[in-house]
Formats: sequence, structure tokens, C-alpha cells
Amino acid sequence: MIKFKSKEKNDLPRRRQSSDFVRTPATPDSSNQFRRNQTLSGVRRPESEPVSERARMHHLARRRRNVSAILTLVLAIIIVLGALLSQFTGHVVVAGSSEALTHTIQPANYEKAINDYLAIHPVERLRFALNETALSEYVSSILPEVSHVKLTSTDSIVQSNFTLTLRKPVAGWQINGHQYYVDASGVVFQNNYYGTPTVQIVDQSGVSPEQGTIVASARLLSFVGRVVALAGQGSYTVTQAILPAGTTRELDVQLKDVEPRVKLSIDRGAGEQVEDMIRSLTYLQSQGKSAQYVDVRVSGRVVYL
Repeated sequence: MIKFKSKEKNDLPRRRQSSDFVRTPATPDSSNQFRRNQTLSGVRRPESEPVSERARMHHLARRRRNVSAILTLVLAIIIVLGALLSQFTGHVVVAGSSEALTHTIQPANYEKAINDYLAIHPVERLRFALNETALSEYVSSILPEVSHVKLTSTDSIVQSNFTLTLRKPVAGWQINGHQYYVDASGVVFQNNYYGTPTVQIVDQSGVSPEQGTIVASARLLSFVGRVVALAGQGSYTVTQAILPAGTTRELDVQLKDVEPRVKLSIDRGAGEQVEDMIRSLTYLQSQGKSAQYVDVRVSGRVVYL
């Protein structure tokens, strides 16, 4: 019986069975250990190793894109700031009126009023954000002779020119040493840059100026202005407005080339009374009748004598 000498089983390949090869077991906490089918991590290129031309070109392209983006952003900011500066109102100039005037405008008060409005609404110093309607209402509340304010032109980057539309009076009234005017819309004001209106209110009421503001009330002046304007639309021209004796609630108007005097009440709408007046005068003319006065103070009833 033949006996063979048993060999010690060794799983290592023959090429790795060298006497100088020492197998180091992998430790669980080894961070850079090699594992099959996994990507190597933590591999760094030595600093001494030269960068390839392709990598260098990619790096320069990225830097060019970053610099171009920054320059574009800076240019956009400059353009926006320049556009805002070109629209900014730093200095207000009242250039004049939209119509020919008989008196010269003193612009200081109007420029101050516009500057006060812009101080309250600083965003509207940018011309494209200016609300001309609100500006006109503000200036008119302080200086009632102004009807509208319009931004017209610019002489420099921060200077804005404004043109005023001033109220044209249709009637005037002097009371207590002051001259008052009223325009066609019924707004009362004192500074008149046009000629003296042909219609002057004649006060025959007997009420002294010291007895209060009833005689010189804005309501009465506004009523006279509306009557004059509406009568003109009906082809009638008011030549005189009279406060009759003993009352300040009644107004007598004299029309051009019309014999009867028309009695009106400030407590009733001007439009309704003017319509009744025109119908009554048309009726009298068609009937060939004459009258001393026509009374339209009561709605739906006309009295003539």
C-alpha cells in the first residue's frame, strides 16, 4: 500500500506564495481600502504633474464667462441708473401758461406748490411716475386760480418744465375791498391773469360786508359762474347779476338784448333754472308777449309779469 504525503492546503496562488510577501489584513475603518466594483476616491493629482492643455482651456473659458457676466451686470446697472437719472425731477420750473395772458405769472408760488407735492410723493419725481391729475388737484387746492398743471419739457437732466392752465373768469365781485372771480365751472379765485370779466355782481341787498360771509360766499359766486356759462351755451349772454334788496338767496340776471329780468334762487340747481329760463323766453318770443321779469325760482312753475 502506497502512502502519499499529505500537503498543507494553501489557497494562495503560487505567484503570491513568495517568502517576502506579507498579507496585511484589511481593517474595517480603513478609508482608502480598495473594494471591487467601486470607484476609487480620494485620488489627487500631484501638484508637480503638469495640467493638460484641454483642462487649461476649460478653466480659461469658465473665467471668461464669469468676467463677461459681471461686466454685463455692471453695464445693466449703469444703464438703469442713467435712465432713472434722465427721468428725475430735481429742479422745478414753471414755464408759463397754456394760453395768452394779460398779466405776467409770478412763478415762485407755483413752483413751491409743485415742490411741496413732490416732497409728499417722492416717487413721482420720476417723470414717468408723475400723476398730473393728483398734482393739479393739490396745486388747485392751494392756488385755486390754477386749473391744470402739465409737465411739458426738460432743459437739462434734472430740470422739469411745467405749464399752467389758469382759470378764465366769467364774473367778478368786489366785496370788503377784495376782488373775487368765478370761472365757468363755479370755482372762486382771486388772482386773475385775464381781462376783467364783463359780468359784475351788483349788490343791492343792503347787507353790509361786515355782517359775515353770506354776501361774499363761494356758493353764490359758484352759482353765478354756472348760470353765466349755461346761459352762454343756450346762446344767451349775461350782462349783469344783481342781488336784490332784502335778500341774499335770490339772484336777478340781465341778459343781452332781452328785456325781462330773470329771477333765480341759489337754493335750486343752476342747470334746471337756466333750462326753465330758456323755455320761458322762447315761449314769450313765439307768442309776441313782453314781460318785466321772469321768475323760475320754483320747480315746474314759471311766473312772468
